Amino acid sequence: MRERWQGRAERTDALRQPHRNDMRVVDHERELRIGAHGRKILMISTHRIATAVLLSLGAAMGITFGNTGGHDDYRIGPEDMLDIAVWNNTTISRTVPVRPDGKISLPLVNDVQAAGLTPMELRDQIASRLAEYMPSPEVSVIVREVNSLKVSVVGQVRTPGRYSIRTPTSVLEAIALAGGFNEFAKTDRILILRSNGGTTQRISFSYDNAASRSGEQKDVLLERGDVVVVP
Repeated sequence: MRERWQGRAERTDALRQPHRNDMRVVDHERELRIGAHGRKILMISTHRIATAVLLSLGAAMGITFGNTGGHDDYRIGPEDMLDIAVWNNTTISRTVPVRPDGKISLPLVNDVQAAGLTPMELRDQIASRLAEYMPSPEVSVIVREVNSLKVSVVGQVRTPGRYSIRTPTSVLEAIALAGGFNEFAKTDRILILRSNGGTTQRISFSYDNAASRSGEQKDVLLERGDVVVVP
């Protein structure tokens, strides 16, 4: 009888004992909640705290995007690596580099202009060319590596300079790469200088409004050659 009750107690304890993976999930959720709460506090604090937020964004950039990271308006450039997939056709599907002349090479369609297009625009162009050889081709284009994007961050940041970016990058992420703000930064008067043909476009940007998530200022995706000026 005693052995029977002991066996039942052991089974009950086993049911109460969470699985190792369950504990990992719980801990992860707790960390996420703490992180979200912490960020909410950091967003309304001073330059030093804002720098901590930006550095955390910079750490997040260590993750390589398998696509454009939600940035559908990213424009492909020379040296980028693209995953081209054609449904049910392994002969054409492949990873290709964008050549210095801005083109890629694929079976059947030969050279296709890629630089200057978004992934969706390139997808449509490839599908249109393939339609001459197969009915209703389904094509996907994923930016595997961004090698063409270089931006500069100057002014009141801890490490000003020119940065080669391997993933589509926003203003907040670029400032994080530059070490965040120093104590003199005027975070509500940031400028983005962008070459537009023969002219230079000046885009005003407020970190304070972007970080508050009030909707007054959206984070801006940088284009190759952009200069972020922190006064």
